Amino acid sequence: MASPAVQRRRPAFAAALAALAITAGMAAAPAQAVDKEKYIALGDSYAAGQGAGPYLDSCYRSDNAYSELADVDKTVQLVVNAACSGKTTWDVVNTQLRQLNKSTELVTITAGGNNLGFGQIITSCGAALSDPAAAPACDAATSAAAAMIGSGQLTRDVISMIQSVKAAAPNARIVVTGYPYLYDPVAPNPADPLSLFINQATLLADGLDASIAAAAAATGAQYVDVRTAFAGHGVNSADPWINLDLANPASPDNFHPNAAGYQAYFAALSSSGVYSAP
Repeated sequence: MASPAVQRRRPAFAAALAALAITAGMAAAPAQAVDKEKYIALGDSYAAGQGAGPYLDSCYRSDNAYSELADVDKTVQLVVNAACSGKTTWDVVNTQLRQLNKSTELVTITAGGNNLGFGQIITSCGAALSDPAAAPACDAATSAAAAMIGSGQLTRDVISMIQSVKAAAPNARIVVTGYPYLYDPVAPNPADPLSLFINQATLLADGLDASIAAAAAATGAQYVDVRTAFAGHGVNSADPWINLDLANPASPDNFHPNAAGYQAYFAALSSSGVYSAP
């Protein structure tokens, strides 16, 4: 029969072995993966990543898009960037919402610029700077855009899009972004046609962003303004984050963000808490 001292040591030894086994088991157990939000990006060329190439397809999707930067940063799980160049809010509803379902937890959207005929405004008004014959087309394009903003039609279009997204992804947080100024704002000078063009572009950008912000407020979506993030980096700045190749005025990258511009989009979304767990 063991002595009383030995008997006392046996329970203590057994307890130590048990503690060691538990510790070893904890060390061997795999770390639990962080449950990331399932994220889908929708919208037009500014959501696709156009301007920052190289491109993955005819939609001008790029690995430099802000949604792809979020996925690389590992703050969310990007299921797909469904955005495509040239799309309006109606196109988003008709062609991109099939990507959404009840498991979608985060949706970001940049759309609305093409509702205003963004491409036509840039083409006609850019031509008017050097060719007075193009001025009537520029005036018509900008007047139509201003009317859509002033009447509230653009706001209603964005509201309709957000409501459709909510129906397709009822459990998702929905975030809509604004657009940056293409040119850093300048004081209009009647003797300087370029300053008048820049002022007109600034007013349209303000109206576009105000319409998107109003739609977000009306639907409970989050709105992220990116104008401050791009401040000092328009095409007329020393360090542009918006493309403009004067040697190739037909370049599809013109008046779209470059890689630094999409970093600015990502930074604006991140600082607004979009890519953080709610």
